[in-house]
Amino acid sequence: MKVLIQFEKKPLLFQDPEFIISCDNPSSFAACFKDIESALERGYYIAGFFSYEAGYCFEERLLENKTYSFPLIYMGAYRAPLRDKVSIKNPSFQNSLKGLRLNISQDNYFSDINTIRDYIAIGDVYQITYCIKLLFNFKGDPLSFYAELLREQPVPYPAYIETDEFNILSLSPEMFIKKTSGHVVTKPMKGTWPRGNNMISDLIAPFCLKYDRKNRAENVMIADLLRNDLGRVGMNIRAPKLFEVAKYATLCQMTSTVTGRVDKAISLYGLFASLFPSGSVTGAPKMRAMEIIRKLEKEERKIYTGAIGYITPDKDMFFDIPIRTLLISNGSGEIGIGGGIVWDSTPQGEWDEGMLKAKFLTDMSSL
Repeated sequence: MKVLIQFEKKPLLFQDPEFIISCDNPSSFAACFKDIESALERGYYIAGFFSYEAGYCFEERLLENKTYSFPLIYMGAYRAPLRDKVSIKNPSFQNSLKGLRLNISQDNYFSDINTIRDYIAIGDVYQITYCIKLLFNFKGDPLSFYAELLREQPVPYPAYIETDEFNILSLSPEMFIKKTSGHVVTKPMKGTWPRGNNMISDLIAPFCLKYDRKNRAENVMIADLLRNDLGRVGMNIRAPKLFEVAKYATLCQMTSTVTGRVDKAISLYGLFASLFPSGSVTGAPKMRAMEIIRKLEKEERKIYTGAIGYITPDKDMFFDIPIRTLLISNGSGEIGIGGGIVWDSTPQGEWDEGMLKAKFLTDMSSL
């Protein structure tokens, strides 16, 4: 198992693990956390991922006694990462991405958006982050393809994971959690706007997003949810930055920052149980949103909207939220596409936004 973390342009390469900690059934979920804690106490670094479905295991109301088709937890225990001098070689052969297709028809998608609006209308939820998948066939070298995608669209929280069974290529612009001693930062992302098609429209696009009523409402709702979640285990909870907009190759996105303080020796299980999965990928209120997501979405999200990152022996940690993240196995691949649905959402508007988010990949397809 190889884990390449390139968050904030500070690369760490974890390779040749001493052992793997993993599970695909809730019955061994809590034991995995104990194993992680034990490994940290013995001086190991932990690096890998939690799938989105791991979030169901923290709540008895959401728990299902089943074996999942993808690991809930997959973490390697490493002596130490390689730092700084991490490079990716570019092989001479061409990567090929073909056969792009969605796992849902547009009519069924529209129907699901209207169903979510019905839940919102009766006050069951305020927002749902609803996801579909883009499927494709892949031929080539996943690591070089990851490097190619990253060159085309630089992002602040990219990561690459290689195992014997699958490869994960995460081109994520969203931070989940960064813990340094007792200080915790999380940056929920909500709000999307297309780049302009000329110099003037591109210049004003970030301002259009920042002051758009619907996107601001989505963003502040999730920032409040993260403040509440972090407040379950922390103190001095603040939101020092709201409605920050960043430009990417094909779109603009908006984040807010929530901070707090926790016991620097807090149990990993307790911290993740309070925050995972991020409210930015579920909606609000979180528990009910996750129930509706499981009912409406056609299949497991797997790595999409889970968490990728690492934990140091002194329990510092850094994880992204794997959006814009490809999962490739045996020549087949998938990528999740999601968006926050609120009362003001329209089926066509959400569909268009989803296609915009996938553009960084679909533009590279050879059909």
